[in-house]
Amino acid sequence: MNRSTGRRLTAATLTVVALATGTTACSSDGSSSAKGEDSGTYTIWDPYPQFAKDSAWAKLLDGCGSEAGVKIERTAFDTSDLTNKALLAAQQDNSPDVLIVDNPVVSTLAEAGVLTTTDDTELDTSKADPNLLAAGQSGGKTYGTPIGANTLALYYNKDVLKAAGVDVASIKDWKSLTAALEKVKKAGKKGITFSAIGTEEGSFQFLPWFWGSGAKLTELDSAQGASALSLWTDWLGKGYAPNSVINNTQTTSWQEFASGDYAFAENGTWQLANAEKAGFDYGVLPIPASGGGNAAAPTGGEFVTVPVQGDTGRYTTAQKLVTCLTSTENLYATDTTLSYVAPTAEVQDKQTASNAELKPWVAAVKAAKGRTSDDLGTKYPKISEQMWKAVQSALSGAKSPKDALASAQSAVK
Repeated sequence: MNRSTGRRLTAATLTVVALATGTTACSSDGSSSAKGEDSGTYTIWDPYPQFAKDSAWAKLLDGCGSEAGVKIERTAFDTSDLTNKALLAAQQDNSPDVLIVDNPVVSTLAEAGVLTTTDDTELDTSKADPNLLAAGQSGGKTYGTPIGANTLALYYNKDVLKAAGVDVASIKDWKSLTAALEKVKKAGKKGITFSAIGTEEGSFQFLPWFWGSGAKLTELDSAQGASALSLWTDWLGKGYAPNSVINNTQTTSWQEFASGDYAFAENGTWQLANAEKAGFDYGVLPIPASGGGNAAAPTGGEFVTVPVQGDTGRYTTAQKLVTCLTSTENLYATDTTLSYVAPTAEVQDKQTASNAELKPWVAAVKAAKGRTSDDLGTKYPKISEQMWKAVQSALSGAKSPKDALASAQSAVK
C-alpha cells in the first residue's frame, strides 16, 4: 500500500486502529502473517478461524494459489477482530493481497482508502445478484464481490400450526400473519419469538419489518417505520410474542423456538443444522411485507476484496485469486460449507436442485438488501444504534413507537 493512501486514514479510523496495536496477527499455522519479500507469496485474510489448514476451505485457497502460480499464506481472524487488523495493516502499508470481510465493513474500509475498486483490478462482478453486490458499493464504486449470503426468514413448527388450524399458505402479509398468531394463542400455544436486544442483532432482526413497511433508513420516524414498530409492540401487548424478546439474542430466541412450543421464529440460514436436530417437523417462510410479497431482509455474509498495494502489479494475481474463489464450481462447495446462499443465480439453481429445502432461503436472499445499501456506507452504524434504542424503548413501554422513532431520527441528525 502506498504512503499517500495510508495517510488518508481518518482520525476516527486511527482510533479504531489504535485498539488493535497491542496484538500480533498469526496465520492459521501460527506463523507471522506479515507479507514477506517473496513476490511469489500472496497473503489472504479471512474470518473463518473454524477452518483449520487441513480443511476444504484452506485447500481451496491453496488450490487457487497453485492455479495462479503463487504460494498462499493464509491468516484467519475472528470477525470482530478482522476490521481492526485490516485498518492497522493499511496504516503500516502491510495489507494482505486478498481480504474477506463481513459485508457491512466494506464501506468502512473503502472510505478509509483501504480497498481497491473492481475497476482498479478489472474484477468481473457481472454474475453477482445486484441486491447482494450493492452491499459492497459506495459512492458509485464497487469494492469486491460477495462470496455468499445469509439472511432472515420465519421458521415455523408444522405441528403447532396444524393444531391451531393455520394453513401456512394463507400467510401473505402482516394481517394474515397476525391472524395466525391469534389462532395459535387461542389453541394454547406460543406465537412468535425473535431477537430485539439492544445491539446490532436487534436492528438486524427489525429491519425486515421496517423495510417491509416501505420505510427508509434515512427517515426512521416515518409513518411506515412507526407501523413496523407498532406491529412488534402489539404482538407483545397481546401475548403473541414473549417479553423475553427484549433481551433475546438470535441464539436465545432460537432456543425458545427449539422448545417446540412456538409457532414461528425469526432466524437465519445458520440455524438450518439446528432445525434438523429440533425433533419436530418445520418449514421456512420468507418474511412477508406489510401489504404482501417478500420483505427485504438484511444480508449477512462476506465480500472478497483486494486491498490497496504500493506495488500495483500485484493486482493482476490478486484478481486471479478472487476470480478463482468466486467461480461457479468453488462457490457451490464453499457456500454449502458455510450454509450460505450463493450470490449468483447459476449457483443458486445448483443449490436448490440438490437441496429443495433451500428454495425459501433463495427467495429470501433474492429479496434481501445490504445494510449499507442506498449509499449509506459508514452512516449505517449510527442509524442502527438509534434504531435498536427505539425498539427497546417502545417494547419496554417507555415510549410510543412514534415517539421512540422520532427521538431516534433526531439523534441521527
